[in-house]
Amino acid sequence: MGKNVYSSEVKWAVIKAKLSGELTNKEIMEKYEIKNVTQIKTWMKWYRTNQIHRFDQPIGKQYSYGHGPDFKSEEDKKNKQVEHLQMENEILKKYLEMKKELKKK
Repeated sequence: MGKNVYSSEVKWAVIKAKLSGELTNKEIMEKYEIKNVTQIKTWMKWYRTNQIHRFDQPIGKQYSYGHGPDFKSEEDKKNKQVEHLQMENEILKKYLEMKKELKKK
């Protein structure tokens, strides 16, 4: 049995779904075909501890000393950072929406 490879987009979608609270872990696992709930917990831990560079690391490749992947150019690195910040911004907006909704109740 081989290891599963999940794209960065799937990982971020799971984070978004988890933070929104709309889906349970079981529903997230079914929707994104994740075999173990521990995977979701790991990604959430990475998100909470601001280790977002880990969402792009290949299987078995652990970046030491908090360094992310090697990029071909400085522009590639900046593009990836912008992409991550946009995703994080989306998640934070969703969180603030949910917080407002809960205060209304």
